[in-house]
Amino acid sequence: MSLIVQKYGGTSVGSIERIHRVAERIVDFHSKGHSLVVVLSAMSGETDRLVKLAHEATSCPDEREMDMLLSTGERVTIALLAMELRGRGINARSFTGRQVGIITNSSHTKARIARITADRIKEAISEGIIPVVAGFQGINEQSDVTTLGRGGSDLTAVALAAALKADRCIIYTDVDGVYTADPNIVPTARRLEKVAYEEMLELASLGAKVLQSRSVEFAARYGVPVEVQSSFKEGQGTLVAKEDADMERVMVAGVTGDRNQAKITILGVPDRPGIAARIFGPVAEANILVDMIIQNVGQGSLTDISFTIPRGDIRKAVDLVQRVVKEIEAKSMTVTESIAKVSLVGVGMRTHSGVAAKMFEVLSRESVNIQMISTSEIKISCVIDEKYLELAIRSLHAAFGLDESPSFVG
Repeated sequence: MSLIVQKYGGTSVGSIERIHRVAERIVDFHSKGHSLVVVLSAMSGETDRLVKLAHEATSCPDEREMDMLLSTGERVTIALLAMELRGRGINARSFTGRQVGIITNSSHTKARIARITADRIKEAISEGIIPVVAGFQGINEQSDVTTLGRGGSDLTAVALAAALKADRCIIYTDVDGVYTADPNIVPTARRLEKVAYEEMLELASLGAKVLQSRSVEFAARYGVPVEVQSSFKEGQGTLVAKEDADMERVMVAGVTGDRNQAKITILGVPDRPGIAARIFGPVAEANILVDMIIQNVGQGSLTDISFTIPRGDIRKAVDLVQRVVKEIEAKSMTVTESIAKVSLVGVGMRTHSGVAAKMFEVLSRESVNIQMISTSEIKISCVIDEKYLELAIRSLHAAFGLDESPSFVG
């Protein structure tokens, strides 16, 4: 008998009819002798509805109160599914993040998990009860409700799987796995049977919406095998696991795009030691993630610095940076929101050269100008004008043969 953590996303529990289907799947697993822990998101659209209500109440909602508000969405779905299962004769019980013992830091709306006690979950499992857990939420050391950010239910599921030493974690969503590109943009995109943790982490952080990046990071750290499957149809999904030899022989695993980008450029920055720390220190303290940074070659005693951040943090970042611009006596600041990031990912890049050159050649051929470049061992990202994103994705997908059966190189 194995212990399996299942997570169902918002579309999977978006209506009572879909909750019925989830219950049927759980009953099937339970009948095969598996021990289960089920993690749920809020119904699709519910979190957006609550965010809209908050902004109708005030233009700048307090983040602590936002967490209190947003945590209600998952409580609805866990109670409904527990009722459904009990009505089918299955002993199930719903649990909030607080009841599970998910302890986080105090970064409201973007909390990070510090530890999980999971005592009540372990007790429930030992008594033959199926725990139905609210994803996306926890509590801090002061017992205030916190939330884990968009996609945080994935993180809840993987973290619970690690804490319980589960045999596997299955993420059920509205797609049947991880693809070489977004099928809505590239109809010929292929489903990948297996993806390395590192590849999935890059894909998730670079715009692929199948898994939350922090959940992949957690899975890699604790060696949790994660399967991505569709909750709407049967069939094989994608396994996210440790890298193997076959993965490394494929030069590029996928191409992804991210529209959630904004660029801030500070012009006329005094070119002296300590200035970068003065700029990025307040941004980091505000929990704003900085992605790419470029500093131009200084002319005289001045230079320009550009960096990218999530578009949703632009208002907060602009307020901070404007104050810094005055303090360091820089000339001015500009903000560009109509940008996007296109990226190639593959562990095979470690052992195969020429990927960057080919990527730049393809974008040049399509007259797509590159504004910023970032690389790692297994990915290459370019910031481009947002209007060219889909063209760039399709062109790169075709140029690297990703619409064909996997071809091993080297």
